[in-house]
Amino acid sequence: MSETDIPDIVIRRLPLYARELGLLAGEGRDFISSQELGQRLGVTPAQIRKDLSYFGRFGKRGRGYEVVGLRERLRTILGLNGRVKEMVLVGVGRLGRAVLGYAGFRRGGFEVVRVFDSDPRQIGQEVDNHRVADVATLPEYLQRTRVAMGIVAVPAEAAPSVIDMLVSGGVRAILSYAPVTTSVPRGVHLRQIDPVMELESMAYYLEAPFDGYVEDHP
Repeated sequence: MSETDIPDIVIRRLPLYARELGLLAGEGRDFISSQELGQRLGVTPAQIRKDLSYFGRFGKRGRGYEVVGLRERLRTILGLNGRVKEMVLVGVGRLGRAVLGYAGFRRGGFEVVRVFDSDPRQIGQEVDNHRVADVATLPEYLQRTRVAMGIVAVPAEAAPSVIDMLVSGGVRAILSYAPVTTSVPRGVHLRQIDPVMELESMAYYLEAPFDGYVEDHP
């Protein structure tokens, strides 16, 4: 089965399963049922079984899933059991510096290997053991190194051109913190994180409960 046959939402849930299985392994658990795993994650057991069925047969009748074995299999499927995944970071303002200083990347098997910015005041500065390079040198760097992952932490107006630069340089996985929508070619995967939009959606739950009736005015 090709990756295009697997829904993106399924791929997004795999790290959630792997992380929870890691916690279970730390608790000394050997096996877990889809029922209990679903309860811990807020996912139905049927959904877990369906998600995993895209990648083969898992679980043992009467015992459930082998915790360590399934976690390692999921990490292999995600490509996380090999060498560290190298990334470039574009933008070293407040957000970019916070991203660069996040220790969870290394624990998860990712490493920022080069940082770029367009601000002359930032270029040449040392930030978290990285010397900031001019973003104008990004295409040459990508051509030379073939780094396949990138993080965008620039203002919204600069994001489309930076993303285009990454795509042209062969980057196939981009995580963008810029609050702007942009399209990428087939084969390139762009994920956008907009904290304000997430907060706006959660604000809905602070309002009065919806009564289920909407009047349709012409």
